[in-house]
Amino acid sequence: MSQIEFQHVTYQAGEKAILRDISVQIDAGDYISIVGPSGSGKSTFLKLCCHLISPTEGILLVNGTNIMQQNPIELRKKIGYCFQTPLLFGDTIEENLNYPYLIRNQKMDSDRINMLLSRFNMGPDCLNQNIKNLSGGEKQRIALIRILLFKPEVLLLDEITSALDIDNTEIVEKAIQILNGEGITILWVTHNPAQSRKYADKLLTIDNGQIKSLEMLK
Repeated sequence: MSQIEFQHVTYQAGEKAILRDISVQIDAGDYISIVGPSGSGKSTFLKLCCHLISPTEGILLVNGTNIMQQNPIELRKKIGYCFQTPLLFGDTIEENLNYPYLIRNQKMDSDRINMLLSRFNMGPDCLNQNIKNLSGGEKQRIALIRILLFKPEVLLLDEITSALDIDNTEIVEKAIQILNGEGITILWVTHNPAQSRKYADKLLTIDNGQIKSLEMLK
C-alpha cells in the first residue's frame, strides 16, 4: 500500500488550475526530488500532501485513507513541512524547540534535542541564543530540528537550501540523508539539478501543473 497516493487530483485557485489530473504513488521510505519550472505547481503538490489545501477534484490517500476524512492536526503530526523561509518565533532557540513539547503537554526531551542539534552541527550551548542573531543557515536548521523532535513519517522540504551557503547546504543534505535512512519519507522540491540527483532515489518532474515524468535514480 502506498503511503501517499494521488488519484486524478486537480487543484484550482479561482479560474486557474494549478495542478491538473495528478496521479502518482509515494511509498514509505521514498526519497523523491521534485523539480520543474517556477510556477509549475511543486509547492502546491507539497501543500496538498499535508492538507494545507484540499483537492478540487480527485482523491488523495494517506496511508490508505482519504485525506478529507482525516483530522488535519493529527495528519500534520505525521507529515512535517519545512518552508523555504524558516518561521521562528519568540526570543530564543529554546522557546522554539520547547514548543512541540508544550502543545503536547510533555516535558522537553533534552537528550533528543541535543542529539538533533549535534546532527545539524549545533551544540546545546546555543539554546539561550536570541533568534535575531542567527544566520539564515542556523534559522533553517532550527526550523528543521523543531519539526523532527517528534519523528514524522513524511518530511516535505520546499527549497530549504536555496538561500544557504555551500557549508550549510551540505550539513542539511547529509542530515536529511540520515533521516531517510531511518525510514522517513522525503519529498524535496529543489531547483538545483545536482542536488536533485545527489541522494534521491526518484526524480519527479512537474511542468505546467502536470507530471511530466517519474524517473528512478537508483
